[in-house]
Amino acid sequence: MSNQSRQLFGTDGIRGVAGEFPLTKESTYLIGRALGHDLMRGAPKAQAVMGQDTRESSGWIADCVAAGLAAVGVDVHSAGVITTPGVAYLARSRGFAAGVVISASHNPWTDNGIKVFSGDGFKLTDERELAIEKDIFALLERPGAMDDTALRVAAPSLPGEITLRKAYIQSLAGSVSSDLGGLRVLVDCANGAATAEAPELFRSLRIQATFTHVTPDGKNINEGCGALHPETLGKTVAASEGKFDLGVTFDGDADRALFCDGAGRVVNGDGVLLLTARDLQARGKLTGSTVVATTMSNMGVEIALKKAGIRMLRANVGDKYVLEEMLKTGATLGGEQSGHIIFRDGDATTGDGLLTALRVMDVIVRSGRSLAELVSDLKVLPQKIQNVRVREKIPFAQVPEVQRAIDAAERELDGNGRVVVRYSGTEALARVMVEAESEEKMRALTAGIAGEIQKRLGV
Repeated sequence: MSNQSRQLFGTDGIRGVAGEFPLTKESTYLIGRALGHDLMRGAPKAQAVMGQDTRESSGWIADCVAAGLAAVGVDVHSAGVITTPGVAYLARSRGFAAGVVISASHNPWTDNGIKVFSGDGFKLTDERELAIEKDIFALLERPGAMDDTALRVAAPSLPGEITLRKAYIQSLAGSVSSDLGGLRVLVDCANGAATAEAPELFRSLRIQATFTHVTPDGKNINEGCGALHPETLGKTVAASEGKFDLGVTFDGDADRALFCDGAGRVVNGDGVLLLTARDLQARGKLTGSTVVATTMSNMGVEIALKKAGIRMLRANVGDKYVLEEMLKTGATLGGEQSGHIIFRDGDATTGDGLLTALRVMDVIVRSGRSLAELVSDLKVLPQKIQNVRVREKIPFAQVPEVQRAIDAAERELDGNGRVVVRYSGTEALARVMVEAESEEKMRALTAGIAGEIQKRLGV
């Protein structure tokens, strides 16, 4: 295994198809053991908190990881079904050595994953993930590392689910001082983790919320709903003819949120960054007048922020890398077009869809302006993102035909647009993103690059 690159951990933990390596019963148990070894080096009486989303496989994977942790002496406490940022909050506020989340976020129900937060609520560094990986592979190669009885023993005692969840909900409710009781909101919980917290949270703040996709059955998470399909929310709000002031939709583990205005028009993470940045700037809370976005954020938001005297830095895709840049520069706001928004004017350490929803509603109430008004000057350059499923992730510079297509597109745009071609950190996909001044040019350039990737690397 290379000393430089990780084989199991991607941009957001370990992901794969549930039941296949690295998410078999054996490998998830050994992942738990390897993580346990890491935690026990830091504290002889380490404790971890664990949460999960609503996928059919999340229960048994959680049991296997918990069994592995317990086998090396880590005490495990379960928060049950809870959002990913809920686990991060509990890790940092309750003195746990780590927080473990069983979720594949926006991926289909057949996938799953293991995300790990350190005791300070931040995702593990790449270096620490690499060290844990080495231990996992060493355990896989060691005869007898997998005790035949380990998974036949009942899962460790996992106390305190309701108490832990309530602590997270109360912390969110206490983060907003405005009276949100007058807002009428349609909320899409994606049949995912938000179903466990959003209804109670919104009720506690007297928000007039109507909930959809709150009946998870293990297989319907993200299916035609949630942040992957914000148009579903938008159509419902538009058809309601003024019944709702806005809509909010979460992904499967609710670490991100997207919105629609009262007319059903979708407002993505770029719009949220713009409206919250201007609000923080007006209140003197936007450190350095700086926002951190990613290579995928539209040039339109960069232009609108610049007019407000705010500079936008771009990090690699992944909220983990947005946060790294925020910590490096001291920025108090960062996020992704996909709806991961990180607020560092409080104690958040990761993107939190529920917190983002509350912050957007707070700005609406304090400003007295609708969501549509708050982003009315955001002029979005035509942008297309095309995914191509690939056999393997060969660097594009090593595939001459693909590199030539990328170079030709950049020459044609001549600074009046952008080309970003990258591999997904969580799936076997190449993503081609092109922004251009015209729809026609955008589509032609996207198709040209995607076609070469399909021809040379496609499944």
